[in-house]
Order: sequence, then structure tokens, then C-alpha cells
Amino acid sequence: MRIVRAPRLTLEPQVAEHAEEMFAVLSDPAIYEYENEAPPSVLWLRDRFATLEARESADGKEIWLNWVLRLPTSELIGYVQATVRGDGSAAIAYVLASGFWGRGFAREAVEAMLGELGEHYGVTDLSAVLKRDNLRSTRLLERLGFALASAETSALRDIEPDEMLMLRRT
Repeated sequence: MRIVRAPRLTLEPQVAEHAEEMFAVLSDPAIYEYENEAPPSVLWLRDRFATLEARESADGKEIWLNWVLRLPTSELIGYVQATVRGDGSAAIAYVLASGFWGRGFAREAVEAMLGELGEHYGVTDLSAVLKRDNLRSTRLLERLGFALASAETSALRDIEPDEMLMLRRT
């Protein structure tokens, strides 16, 4: 994994040592309006990050790419991630602290990650799953060329009724 540069931030390969600083970022309750829940402790997050440092699934069928997002001030503001499969597809996700929403950082970070996925990992098909009510993420993905998947495709991927699948082919 490489460090990836975006205009106003740097994507650093995520490691266990990022856990304490990222715990503070991921403790922002606004992040969880639509998704998941905050990590229960720094120790839990450190263990999770250590597992992800393997950079691949136990069966070797997936590559796990996780980057933390760092501003020039050295502050971490979130992460982007991709699960890359051998067929040229990748599932992506991203999280930013709410204080950085609406300022273009998510777009810069995701665009930088997508460029890295295409150039260095041969990814041509991208997917993202998000809550239907998450209009901020829907708009971001649409601006990045993603489109809503058909009901049939979503059903094949076991998408929950309150979620939607968005796809992009490069």
C-alpha cells in the first residue's frame, strides 16, 4: 500500500498506531446517524486495525485497503477503504468527522482512492452500499459517477430494505 496524495489531504495506509487518534474521530456521534456504531474502545479499534494490516482476507480472495485521512496540520479527519476482489471489482466506504462535511474533503479523498484503485489494483467495477436516507453520501457518489443499481442486482447482493447499492464502471 502506498501513501496517496489529494489536493488538501494525504491518505496514509491505516495501521494499529492510528487507533488512538482515530478513536477520537470515530467518537463523533453525528457519523452514526445512518451507519453502524462507534468503536467501543481504543483497544478494540487497535485490534481491528491490526487485523486489517494483513491487507488481505484469510482465504486470500480479497485485498483490504484502508487509509486514514490526514490534513497538512497533521489532524486525522476520517478514513476511506476498499475491498478489492480478483475480478476487478471493489466495494468502497468512507467516513469523515462531521466538522469536515460539506467542504469537499470526502470527494477529494474518495477520488484519490478511486484513482489508486484503478491505476495500481486494476479495479474497473466499484460498488458502495449506504442507507437510503443518507442524501449527503448519495449526492457525493452521484457526483463521482455512481448510479443506483437495479432492484435485481441489489437483491443478488442481499441489500437490506433500508439500504441501496450504487455502482460505477470505469
